[in-house]
Amino acid sequence: MKARYTYRIYPNRLQQDKLAQVFGCVRVVYNDALALVKATPEGEKWPSNAELQKLVITQAKRTEARDWLSSVSVVPLQQSVQDLGIAFKNWFAALKGKGKSKFPRFKKRSNEQSARFTQRGFSFSGGKLVLAKMGLFKAQWSRVLPSEPSSVTIIKNTAGQYHASFVVEIGQKSVEPVRKSIGVDLGIKTFAFPSVGEPIKAPDYSQLDKKVRRLQKRMAKQQKGSNHREATRLRIARLQLKIRNIRKNFLHKQSTKLVRENQTVSLEDLAVSNMVKNRKLSRAISQQGWAEFRTMLESKAVQYINRAVNIISRWEPTSQTCSDCGFRWGKVDLSVRSILCVSCGAEHDRDENAAKNIDKVGAGLAHDSKRARRAHKTSLLAMPVETSSHKVEQQLSLFV
Repeated sequence: MKARYTYRIYPNRLQQDKLAQVFGCVRVVYNDALALVKATPEGEKWPSNAELQKLVITQAKRTEARDWLSSVSVVPLQQSVQDLGIAFKNWFAALKGKGKSKFPRFKKRSNEQSARFTQRGFSFSGGKLVLAKMGLFKAQWSRVLPSEPSSVTIIKNTAGQYHASFVVEIGQKSVEPVRKSIGVDLGIKTFAFPSVGEPIKAPDYSQLDKKVRRLQKRMAKQQKGSNHREATRLRIARLQLKIRNIRKNFLHKQSTKLVRENQTVSLEDLAVSNMVKNRKLSRAISQQGWAEFRTMLESKAVQYINRAVNIISRWEPTSQTCSDCGFRWGKVDLSVRSILCVSCGAEHDRDENAAKNIDKVGAGLAHDSKRARRAHKTSLLAMPVETSSHKVEQQLSLFV
C-alpha cells in the first residue's frame, strides 16, 4: 500500500532559482503536450505518452525556441508528460461515471508549482535531500520514512514555501477497535455529531477569514503588477495557508480517531456542490472540509486491518425518523433542533437522532432503500407510519 510523507525543505537563494527554472520547464513541457493533443484533428488518434515525450522534449531541445530545456534534469520533464496522461485517464474515467475529473487545463505560473523526480533523479546524503543538477537540500525530517521512497515531488505553494512529498510503501496497521460501528452526522455549527460520544466542534476560522476578506478588498484596489499588490497577495496566501493547515490538522486527528476506535464508520453522501449554492451558508460549508474529511476516512480505513467506511444514500430520511421506534414524522424545519416523537414519547436532539439512524443504515440494521433497490426498508425498527409533512408542533396538536 502506498502513502505520502511530506516534509518542509529550505532551499537557498541559488537553489530557489534552479527550482524556478525546473518548474518553468515542467510547466512548458506539460502545456506543449496538451496543446499538441488539442490540436489533433478530429477523428485522428491522439499521440501516446512516448510520442509526446519525443516531440516536446527530445525534438524540442534541438530547436532554438526550446534549447534551454537541456539545462534541467530530464526526469521531471518526462514525469510531466506522464502526469498529463494520468489526467486524461482520469477524465476518460469520469466520462464513464467514475470520479469527477475534468478535461486537463494549461498550467499557470501564478498557481502552485511542482516537479516530480523518480528514484534516478534524487538520493540522500548526510541527512539531506539530493536532487539531480541542484545539489543538497536542507529538510525538516519530522518523522522517519518507513521505507525507501519510489518518487519525490517538490512543491512550491502560493505562499512561497517549499515541500518534498515522498511516495513510500507501508503495511496495514493492526489495532483492536473499541466498538463495531458508529454513525457520523456532519453539520455546520457542530462539525460532526457521532452516534456515540461527544459532538465534535471545528476550529474557529472567523478571525482569519475576516483578515483575508479585508486584504482581498485592499488588493482589488491596487494596481496590477505593482509591488504593493504582490505583497498583499503574499499576505493573503499565507493567511489562507494557515487556515488550511489548521483545518487539515483538525481533520487528520478526528479521522484517525474515528477509524482507530471503530470497525465501521458511516456517513451520508452529501451533495456539497448543491449545498454551496445557498449564499447564506456557502462560506461556512466550504470552510468545514466535508469532502476532505470523507477522503481521509476512506484512505485511513485502508491502512488499518478490518476497517470500513460506509456511505449511505443522501435520500435516507435520517432526520425524519425516530431512532428508537422507527416512527417517521416527516420533514422538519432546520430551526427545530429538538424533536419529541409522538409515537414513543422519546425526545431527540436532531443531530444525535440523525447520527443514530446513519449508524443503523450503515451497519446493516436497516436497508439503504436506494442501494438495496427496494421500495421499502426491512429493519429491526417498527414499521414507519405515513404522516403529513407539517412541522412537529402541528403534529403534536393532533394528539391534544
